[in-house]
Amino acid sequence: MAATLPDIATALIHHPYRAPAGFDAPQPGVFKASTVFFPSVAAMRQTEWKDKTGYTYGLHGTPTTYLLEERLCTLEGGLQCVLSPSGLAAIANLSLALLRSGDEVLIPDNAYGPSKALAAAELKSWGISHRFYDPLDPQDLAASISPATRLVWLEAPGSVTMEFPDLPALVRVCQARGVWTALDNTWGAGLAFAPFDLTPGSNPSLAVDFSVQALTKYPSGGGDVLMGSVITRDPALHMAVKLTHMRLGLGVGVNDVETILRSLPSIELRYRAHDEAARELARWCQSRTEFVQVLHPALAGSPGHDAWRSLCKPGPGGAAGLFSVMVDPRFSQAQVDAFCDQLKLFKLGYSWGGPVSLVVPYDMGSLRTGWPVALKPGRVVRFSIGLEAVADLKLDLAQALNSALA
Repeated sequence: MAATLPDIATALIHHPYRAPAGFDAPQPGVFKASTVFFPSVAAMRQTEWKDKTGYTYGLHGTPTTYLLEERLCTLEGGLQCVLSPSGLAAIANLSLALLRSGDEVLIPDNAYGPSKALAAAELKSWGISHRFYDPLDPQDLAASISPATRLVWLEAPGSVTMEFPDLPALVRVCQARGVWTALDNTWGAGLAFAPFDLTPGSNPSLAVDFSVQALTKYPSGGGDVLMGSVITRDPALHMAVKLTHMRLGLGVGVNDVETILRSLPSIELRYRAHDEAARELARWCQSRTEFVQVLHPALAGSPGHDAWRSLCKPGPGGAAGLFSVMVDPRFSQAQVDAFCDQLKLFKLGYSWGGPVSLVVPYDMGSLRTGWPVALKPGRVVRFSIGLEAVADLKLDLAQALNSALA
């Protein structure tokens, strides 16, 4: 009697063919899964995902996400990494893992705006208080730390106004008080300086507890991916973040992971190119009378320049492709907006790190609790320099200035 063949639907789902092992290529394979198969009940019960020795469910990791986590650890000098759907989600994941009702978090006054908004809304509603400190004054940080302080956020440089803090001094203040430090390292990207080796040559070297990145920026490089990471060298702190990550159900799209894996090999080249172009354009802006101040950490006289010079690589690759300008206050906000509108190659848009140059005018009143001493009066505009020819970007800036701010 002939064997009964399975229905075609069943045959296609349970097809016996397996591709031979040993295939290798420049780009790693992409493994998508929610469900993960186990060979036996015993294996199902014994498989562990927390230490990456196995796979249990797509949300907890696949070979593709594990690979990106390990490569990001190499980039930043960390040992453990957790991926989140965005940079802000990574900040929230870390905050919820460490802070409880009655705790306090300190945030630099020039920090990433959505991070400040998270503290003022969700964290506050859960009984977690926050205060802002002057990132250029370690003594102000020391005076701000209270018995309730559990976490201090660091950012180098400030998100819009680009002041570069003395990171080693700030970390020492926190370590002396037994307070965790978390650095938003999106600007440095693991390339300008090493967050877990702030004092090279010393033993042990000074380090932050956590480094957080918006992988949306330089690791992606295309302006088309949203993702974030939390990296640490402490196994216990990593596990706290990882378990909160699991309980919140956070996950990342594997196609997005593939995109970042494809971009990582070129990140150092792209970062250096962004840096070189931004420095040249920032120096050009210093020659324009429409701007009373150019804010770029690598420029002498920019707030925190000495701290940048002592920590970061001095040559190309030691700074990102960002800088801001303070437009002379004699020009109205309407004129500044018209200047931004008049730009052709620079596009109006948030974020940075992609191939297209961007511009955003900001309202200082919404950014800071008070006017910083280091900043001259004016109207702030931030530029993110892409990968266009610098000569073309200069021409674009010149025509917009001559048109709107003549």
